[in-house]
Amino acid sequence: MCYQRLVWLFIGTFLYSFSSIIAAAPLSQLDAVKEAAEAHVESLITAPEYGKLEVQASNLDSRLQLSHCPSPLKADVPGRQSLNKSVTVMVSCEEDGWQVYVPVQIKLLTPVVVARRPLDRGVTISHDDLIVQLVDARFQRGQTYTDGATIVGSRIKRVVGIGEPINGNDICMVCRNDEVIITASGSGLNIIAKGTALSDGALGEQIKVRNSKSNRIVDGTITAVGQVIVKF
Repeated sequence: MCYQRLVWLFIGTFLYSFSSIIAAAPLSQLDAVKEAAEAHVESLITAPEYGKLEVQASNLDSRLQLSHCPSPLKADVPGRQSLNKSVTVMVSCEEDGWQVYVPVQIKLLTPVVVARRPLDRGVTISHDDLIVQLVDARFQRGQTYTDGATIVGSRIKRVVGIGEPINGNDICMVCRNDEVIITASGSGLNIIAKGTALSDGALGEQIKVRNSKSNRIVDGTITAVGQVIVKF
């Protein structure tokens, strides 16, 4: 009797262990499906310079019964989907004839100058007000900056919250009635003069400027805080 009990105990233990392996198998395969979907998306998108690409496959229904594919899983993006915020990847096993559609979230993180503290309208930006962080491209609007030194000395036109990217519409690198340095260049010559800005503007924007000496109004392109260049 003791011998029979030991045999049945051994068989029961073996069957329990075997059933546990069977139950765990689908979960392991689901993880492999997610990894295949993420790897495929990563192969299609180039990470931004000095930035980071993040992809995250959604969790799959644990009730899915998928066999362990005898060969590497195949992944593809069906249809004409744009690789923007998210994409659906089809992962399949050709040998066993199954396929699963996996939603994948995409984040392109790039270095952007953001506010270290809340910045109110009229504040002149200092180095201590700024920090560079990796920000999802989806939350970047208009012209942004990667070097805080570029906009130090600018004035805030719109309230910027802590951690928010600072864009060209939030600041004026040259503000109306500011005194500016005008650099006139052309034919190998550079002429420097003082002037007065007649409107607000950010880096690369063109504004009207009055030459303080001649009172002539010219169109100048903003090259830095308090500086414009005029072509002739």
